[in-house]
Amino acid sequence: MSKSEDDKRSQKKAAEARLEQLQIDLVDTQIWTMANGQKVCILLEGRDAAGKDGAIKRLTECLSVRNTHVIALPKPTDFDKGAWWFQRYVNRLPSTGEWVVYNRSWYNRAGVERVMGFSTPDQQETFIRDVPDFESMIVRSGITLIKLWLDISRDEQKQRLDDRRSDPRKKLKVSDLDQVAQDRWEDYSAARDDMLRRSHHEHGPWICVATDSKVKAREHILRHVLKVLACPHASEDVAAPDPAIVFSYDEVIEGRKSLRK
Repeated sequence: MSKSEDDKRSQKKAAEARLEQLQIDLVDTQIWTMANGQKVCILLEGRDAAGKDGAIKRLTECLSVRNTHVIALPKPTDFDKGAWWFQRYVNRLPSTGEWVVYNRSWYNRAGVERVMGFSTPDQQETFIRDVPDFESMIVRSGITLIKLWLDISRDEQKQRLDDRRSDPRKKLKVSDLDQVAQDRWEDYSAARDDMLRRSHHEHGPWICVATDSKVKAREHILRHVLKVLACPHASEDVAAPDPAIVFSYDEVIEGRKSLRK
């Protein structure tokens, strides 16, 4: 085995060990939040193939099945289309001792629905105007809200979408919208920028995650969640997330960080 291969194997083992410890800390943190009756709501948003599924798997795979719920809703029904937009999400918010993880959320209205014309401009404007108030109500009710934007480069997205089509194990991930994600990259960028700017607020700040490296993104998402929940029983040596990978949207506003264009 070459030195390069040996180094890669060592790095992989080290990353797996760090992930295992972080998952142990997540288990201890959930036990603590359950004992204290806390309610946790985590949103993962991002472009297609940004790594939401993989991050959610690492986040939840060791947690309580009864107290952890992953929400990935199908396209709206006719009833949903005629109802208050937030209505289909409200009943799925966490109760005492629960963690709810949204694999895409109410922000569909400001992303894919805007780009693809699945809702009207008036509906989109109503949503973006109301979402800070909606999230403020959630937080005031005692729910801890964590909003993550998973950011990916155009080239990396293309590679991952191509890999999906060539891997029979990933057939369920293939979508008619995959090519649209590339063809309308600039439109999605504009929708993202407007959404983040107008929905970043005191009770619902956006945290951005650079995801071109899946392994690093997953690790540092877990670190961020642990940092926010601040369980006193977590390992003393749990490091904060790398600021080059996980950063507040404030830094984008201030020009110190940028998102993929």
